[in-house]
Amino acid sequence: MSLQPGDALTSHNFGLQIDGVMVEYLAEVSGMSMEQDVITYQQNSLNGQSVTKNLPGAKKSGECQVVRGMTQSASFSDWINNSIAGDMTTARKNASIIVMDYMNNPVKRYHLRNAWCSKVEASTVKAGEASALTETVTITFEELVIE
Repeated sequence: MSLQPGDALTSHNFGLQIDGVMVEYLAEVSGMSMEQDVITYQQNSLNGQSVTKNLPGAKKSGECQVVRGMTQSASFSDWINNSIAGDMTTARKNASIIVMDYMNNPVKRYHLRNAWCSKVEASTVKAGEASALTETVTITFEELVIE
């Protein structure tokens, strides 16, 4: 790894893998979070005092949004189309957001288990505008594993 002690990752170098194959370099990832229920348990101690404990509950599924340039990436477009069509046997994939250091070495991975695309939104198309077209895709996942 090319990071030195005290170095932080930068936010500009990352990509998306689907089933272990790098399919897309993204412009933005947002909303990625992991959450689980909290169970509050109250009991009396041996000396009769009330004690409150918080225990971990069930994990929750999640979602994130990725923004990509509108490209001819067939793998990513097929994944979106299979998801929107409801073909869950081919739409549910294991995806990973990979963060790389400044030498393009992977240094952090966010694995999205049983992920599929639940929404796609195209950027505004405007005559005379000189800007890149993008798509914002909402990816729903059942489990987030961080490496």
